[in-house]
Amino acid sequence: MALAVLTLTFCFFLIIGLPVAFAIALSCILTFVAEDLPIATAFQSMISGMNVFSFLAIPFFIFSGEIMLHGGIAEKIVNFARNLVGHWRGGLGMANVVACTLFGGVSGSPGADTSAMGGIMIPMMKKEGYSADYAVNVTTHASLAGALMPTSHNMIIYAFAAQGAVGVVNGQTVRGVSIADMMFAGLLPVIALMICMLAAAYWVAKKNGFPRLPDGTTKIDIFPGWRAVGLSLLAAVPGFLVIFIILGCIIAGVTTATEAAGIAVVYSLFLTIVVYRSLGWEQLMRASARAAKTTGIVLLLIGVSNILQWQMAFLEIPDKTAALLLSATDNPLVMYALINIILFLLGTFMDMAATILICTPLFLPLAMQMGMGPVQFGIVLLLNCALGLNTPPVGTVQFIGCAIGGVSVGEVMKTITPFYMALFAAMAVVTYVPWFSTWLPAFINGHLVY
Repeated sequence: MALAVLTLTFCFFLIIGLPVAFAIALSCILTFVAEDLPIATAFQSMISGMNVFSFLAIPFFIFSGEIMLHGGIAEKIVNFARNLVGHWRGGLGMANVVACTLFGGVSGSPGADTSAMGGIMIPMMKKEGYSADYAVNVTTHASLAGALMPTSHNMIIYAFAAQGAVGVVNGQTVRGVSIADMMFAGLLPVIALMICMLAAAYWVAKKNGFPRLPDGTTKIDIFPGWRAVGLSLLAAVPGFLVIFIILGCIIAGVTTATEAAGIAVVYSLFLTIVVYRSLGWEQLMRASARAAKTTGIVLLLIGVSNILQWQMAFLEIPDKTAALLLSATDNPLVMYALINIILFLLGTFMDMAATILICTPLFLPLAMQMGMGPVQFGIVLLLNCALGLNTPPVGTVQFIGCAIGGVSVGEVMKTITPFYMALFAAMAVVTYVPWFSTWLPAFINGHLVY
C-alpha cells in the first residue's frame, strides 16, 4: 500500500508539472500519512540531509563556475582551440569540442558550458558555413563533459548519495566513495568522450561538406603556426588552471575537497578581477545571484531526497528492485546494459541532481553485487544523467543550445544520431572497462579503488 502511494503520487505530481523537489516531498509526506508514521521524522531527515560540512563545496564550485562564466574566460579558450584545430575539415566544430571540454573543467556545469560556448561558437559556426543543427549538436554534446570534471558539484551529490552503500566487489568490502576519488575518476572518461565527439564532429562535417557557404564554396582556417597556438594557450591557461589547483591541493594533502572548492572561488575572483579585469560589479552580482539560486535548488533536492531515501529503506525498495532485475538476468554484462537503459530513460525527464539522488540507493547496491564498484558506477550514472540533459522532454542543455542557435528541437533531433553514437561509445567504454574510471584514483592513492 505504502509503495503504491509513494510511486503513484510521485508520478502524478511529475505529470502535472510540479517541480521535482516538491513532487518528492509531497509524495513522501503522503506516504508517511498512509503508513501512520510521525511527520516530524520526515523533516528531521530533511534537515540532517542538508546539514553536512562537505556540502559547502557545492556553493563554492557553483559560484566559481559562474564567476568564470561571466568573467570572459570562454573567449580565450575558444581562441586557443580554434588556433589548434581550426584548420582541419570541420575545424570550427572540432575547435568547439575542445573548447567545450576545457571550459567544462572550469565551470563544472553542462548548462553553463553550453551557455558560454554556445553564445560564442554557435553564431560563429553559422556565419562561417556550418548548419545550425550541426553547431547546436556539437556544442550541446561536447558540453556534457562538464558533468565529469573535478569542478562538478554533481560529483559531490553522488558521493553523498553513495555514502551508506556497503558491498563486496571482487572479494573486497567497499564502503561508499570519496569526493576526491570521484574527481580523479572522471578525467580519463572525459578524454574518451572528447575523442568520440571529435570523431563525430569530423565525420559529420566531412559527410556534409562543412563548412559550406551560401554560394557553395568552403572556407577553412589556415593554420596560424605553433607560435600563435602557444601564445593563445598561455592566454587560456590561467582559466583552466583552476582544475590543477583543486587536484593539486588534494594530492598534496594540503586541503580537503571542500577547502579546495573555496580556494577555487578565491582564485576565480583574483583571475577575473585582477588579472583579466573582465568581471565588473554588475557581472559579479549576476554571478552571485545565479549561484545562490542554483545552490538553493540543489540543497532543497538533497534535503527532500534524504526523506525519500529513508522511505525507500523503510519500504525495502532497493532490495525489491534488485530482486526484480535479477529475475530477468544474472549476467553482469546484460545487467549493466539494463541499468544504463533505465538510468538514461529516467534522465530524460528528471533533473540531473534528482536522478542521482533517487537512482543511487536503488541501483548502486545491485551494481556492486554484480561486480561494479561505486567509483565506476558513479561515472556511469553521471554520464547517463548528462546524456539526459540533451534529450527531450526535459533536455535543459539542448533547449539552451537551440535557443542560441535559433533552431527547433525537432530539427536538431533529425541529425543527432552520430553524436548519440559517439556518446554511447564513450558510455560503453566506461561501463565495460572498469580501469578507465578506477586507474587514476588508484594510482594517486597507491591502492586499489573500486
